[in-house]
Amino acid sequence: MTDETLDKGGAPRQQTTDRNRTMTTAQGGPIADDQNSLTAGPRGPVLLEDHVMREKIFHFDHERIPERVVHARGYGVHGHFELTEAIPELSCADIFQRVGEKTPTFTRFSTVAGNKGSADLARDVRGFATKFYTREGNWDLVGNNIPVFFIQDAIKFPDLIHSVKEAPDRGFPQAQSAHDNFWDFISLSPEAIHMTLWQMSDRTIPRSLRFMEGFGVHTFRLVNAEGKSHYVKFHWKPKQGLQSVVWNEALKINGADPDFHRRDMWDAIDAGDFPQWDLGIQVFDDAFADAFEFDILDATKLIPEEQVPVRIIGTLTLDANVENFFAETEQVAFCTQNIVRGIDHTNDPLLQGRNFSYLDTQLKRLGGPNFTHIPVNAPKCPVHNFQQDGHMAMRNPKGRANYEPNSWGEDGGPRENPELGFQSYPEQVDGIKQRTRSETFADHYSQARQFWISQTEIEQDHIIAGYTFELSKCEHEKIRLRMLSHLRNVHKDLAKGVADGLGVTELPEAATPARAPITDLPPSDALSILKNGPKSFAGRKLGLFISDGADADLVSALEKAFEAEGAMVAIVAPRIGGATLSDGSVKAADEKIDGGPSVLFDAVALVFSQEGGEALSANKPAMDFVSDAYAHAKVIGWTDAAQPLMKAVGASPDAGMAKLSEEGAGDFVTLCRKLRHWERTLG
Repeated sequence: MTDETLDKGGAPRQQTTDRNRTMTTAQGGPIADDQNSLTAGPRGPVLLEDHVMREKIFHFDHERIPERVVHARGYGVHGHFELTEAIPELSCADIFQRVGEKTPTFTRFSTVAGNKGSADLARDVRGFATKFYTREGNWDLVGNNIPVFFIQDAIKFPDLIHSVKEAPDRGFPQAQSAHDNFWDFISLSPEAIHMTLWQMSDRTIPRSLRFMEGFGVHTFRLVNAEGKSHYVKFHWKPKQGLQSVVWNEALKINGADPDFHRRDMWDAIDAGDFPQWDLGIQVFDDAFADAFEFDILDATKLIPEEQVPVRIIGTLTLDANVENFFAETEQVAFCTQNIVRGIDHTNDPLLQGRNFSYLDTQLKRLGGPNFTHIPVNAPKCPVHNFQQDGHMAMRNPKGRANYEPNSWGEDGGPRENPELGFQSYPEQVDGIKQRTRSETFADHYSQARQFWISQTEIEQDHIIAGYTFELSKCEHEKIRLRMLSHLRNVHKDLAKGVADGLGVTELPEAATPARAPITDLPPSDALSILKNGPKSFAGRKLGLFISDGADADLVSALEKAFEAEGAMVAIVAPRIGGATLSDGSVKAADEKIDGGPSVLFDAVALVFSQEGGEALSANKPAMDFVSDAYAHAKVIGWTDAAQPLMKAVGASPDAGMAKLSEEGAGDFVTLCRKLRHWERTLG
């Protein structure tokens, strides 16, 4: 017999009394609870003795040899962090003490679900992990480009990833969540609903790694020299502004250039256009935590910036590409347990499980315990301990002593330092040893609703389209209906929009919530991409499509205007050899029209001669270039000679299009700062 219930915290419980269907450990021991880690009290820390969770994650960590199980496709860049505001009153961490000091860093961006050979523009969460080589050891801030996550307890991470990865019987789909297994798991895990709003938004198809936010996800602690603690959430704010692509664009980019994000980052840094992010902190105390509508230890929740503003304390600059991809990007090892004095963990059960999992993962993936000897992982401060031998050891203790305490005096090696050494915050821990989910984790819909109402109309349309596309790939109607029952608890417009897209004429009953949703949370503008876009076209790329006989002065004026803006210009021509301009000069092409579709650019300009325009009006790649740019609501510049091509694809001039002239090149740059003419898609 089976029974499906929810525990006090809203976690799904699919139970059985049938011995033949009873879940067991690898040793054959029956499992009573596969939803919750063993903690000291409902909100207490996860206990090291939890053999069920340890075995489950241990096995999951070793499923791939040697590729990362998750975050396999990544891209790393060197840089530095410069402190702009010291915070000794909040933290004694050395990195936060001296304004102007630069700390070396290594940052790795990644997708989650795909393997190393998958494409960059999969709809997926992006990892955003930074290793700070501080003077008191390495600090790894291992986060994502989304501030919340799918699950509340790390014991469910293998199930989440198994559900989204290739099905074990058929080995597909790859790097996508539009399939039955994923949505079956999600629809049975109400805690994941908030995250799916973010996942179905444009946050998971960023235009560039340079144009996305980063978050530490969890609540951490800052501890000052006097031992006083504050809670903190870490934010990365891109100085380049936020920007994403649309879904149709993502599909075509993956076909045109599956390495689009990698190439974009490499080209920007190689050109000296170094991307930057401000490091911000949301700091709050126990009083706020107690009064906040949700549990601060719940990784499926965020704290709106309107309630706790983000305080900027420093800037990350990425300024050097790697010299060898394998040695650096592939071998870099991040561990959430890598913190320094002045920063501490909380009892977030997802974070606690990650602290166990990451070290175990690196041990398997990099072949042994000495992965910190690899240059990209090695601290840049002195290292002294008695750790020795093991696979690929590059350093061992010198002299006779390889233990402590010892009586060998100066030759006896390193000693403890209570003054400088790491001290855990002395939090009171008291509770019954149990597997349970705190009831304070049970609200699964309120912040999902808040995210929805914070979006612009365009962004809401994209979220509906995202759900519709993904759920339409589910073969089983029961999964689609189950998801709609959850969406009814988020917002009626969202549920109806998705139902209409799926052809569901009668909405199912709303799922029974573990805790009644809060329906009057105010919108938060910080949650919208379009409300936080760039103020310039800097760092973006214009696709300048030219033909033989194109006006040389106009081409030159456009190149100069966009260069002054800090933007890049790529020349697209019918032939890779380029085009002969009106003054007889030959302009080399960066892309042949067949290989340089408009999806690769942020805006496009069509500069043709009369003869060239007529020839291109029947050219299929040229037609696709203009029709895609028009359909994707991009800003388009055109000359009279481009009208036959525009007319051939139905691109009627509108407020997002500009007739080009040498004198008006600056005005065209100004128009391009909009990035999109979204009104075109609303008509």
